[in-house]
Amino acid sequence: MATMTVSLPDQMKDWIEELTRNGEYASSSDYVRDLVRRDRERRAQGLTLDDLRQIIDEARTTAPSERTVADIFAEAKRRTAARQDFGRG
Repeated sequence: MATMTVSLPDQMKDWIEELTRNGEYASSSDYVRDLVRRDRERRAQGLTLDDLRQIIDEARTTAPSERTVADIFAEAKRRTAARQDFGRG
């Protein structure tokens, strides 16, 4: 396994250390590996941060939804695919 040195502001370092103290992660490295895995999964699904932000913004301006989280992510995937298809045409 490779080693990587990362510089963070104290506030971020403290946050990660708190997550490890309360048992959410075994170590700071475990936390960073989880972030990388999640980012890779999100990118593999074709979701951008802008897609997720738009979904969140829309949710904040509407009444509570009956949709499940899976339904919401499926919609985000459809929107992304439609945008990609439109760009090809």
